[in-house]
Amino acid sequence: MGSGGLSRRRFVGGLAGTAAVATLPAATSCGDAPAPADTTPSRASTNTSREARTPAGPRPLYLGTYTSAEGGGKGIALATYDATTGRITDRGILAKTGDPSFLAPHPNGRTLYAVNEREDGGVTAVRLADRKVLGTRSSGGAGPCHLSVHPSGRWLLSANYSSGSVTVHPIAASGALGEHTDVITHSSPPPGPDAERQDGPHAHQIVTTPDGGHVLAVDLGTDTVHTYRLDQTKGTLTEVSRARSRPGAGPRHLTFHPGGRYAYLANELDNTVTVCAYDPATGRVTIGDPQSTGTGEGTSYPSQILVTADGSYAYFANRGHNSLTRYAVEADGARLRLLDTVPVHGDWPRHTAFSPDGKLLFVSNQRSSSVTVFHVDRASGELRLAGQPFTSPVAVCALPQ
Repeated sequence: MGSGGLSRRRFVGGLAGTAAVATLPAATSCGDAPAPADTTPSRASTNTSREARTPAGPRPLYLGTYTSAEGGGKGIALATYDATTGRITDRGILAKTGDPSFLAPHPNGRTLYAVNEREDGGVTAVRLADRKVLGTRSSGGAGPCHLSVHPSGRWLLSANYSSGSVTVHPIAASGALGEHTDVITHSSPPPGPDAERQDGPHAHQIVTTPDGGHVLAVDLGTDTVHTYRLDQTKGTLTEVSRARSRPGAGPRHLTFHPGGRYAYLANELDNTVTVCAYDPATGRVTIGDPQSTGTGEGTSYPSQILVTADGSYAYFANRGHNSLTRYAVEADGARLRLLDTVPVHGDWPRHTAFSPDGKLLFVSNQRSSSVTVFHVDRASGELRLAGQPFTSPVAVCALPQ
């Protein structure tokens, strides 16, 4: 589709700067930033075992932004954080690239990937050891907003919001990207009832299932979760099933319970969350009944949901309400029970992420240009503010390592 979809997405995201836009403090020497870990964690270690790891010293924090927005950043920003206190320190710029609104690391920790969320969409690879940009490839569509690395480390998967397509790129041993090997545009079922946001397909997320057997693509425009198989020889996707949410839900982001049999779907347009059952044998996703986000009447534009490594609690980001909803996870992942909402001390929480040990939760507040950090109580799931929010221009993604 044309540029209309991208411009509407940015309008909803507040790129025009409805709040005062702050700037980064003067950059300190980038040489003080820690080197990335030279290890390749297993998929299990990045999930259920992360709370057992205790990082030592300052840890890297990569920050995505919109460089084309008024008051935006200059590329992928670099910071460090104290794993005990949550305090963030600015370290300047990691790499200059256009509109890197979403970031994802390679499993071996040596390369960082970013979308270039523009009409002529791209995906960029950055080598972390020397901050060298290894190149940018076309995403095969418009407005890429999400990407992830397949657990094998050999394929990069990306979702193009404006053109409603998903793309596969090969990853070389160096971490660099090859030309895309597949692009699939979502064309059916027909768009949903929201004329503004569902005028066509809008792929919003693409992620590999915990068992590694399937790839799921969440499409906000068609109220659909697509299940694909990835041919790891050819780098092509074959659809095996699709699940429809209720019309007008606008599914945006899906997160799995660590048990791997259930996932939670954030619905941007109808302000709900749904529990989904996943069948590893067939790849079929079954979407459950909508549940409240605890934010009251009206649309709060939910953005994302996180689940603790032990599967006990989930946190749901509400942009319009500027809050995080806390849920208790019950019945081995099959049920969510709403507990409370907590203010994020910022405006428009676009992205959330746990530190590797699960003790800190980072919230990127797009409109207030800030990153809020919370301490996470493992026993109760309660959140405690870790100092004042960190200033970061048009903060749309904060990735702690």
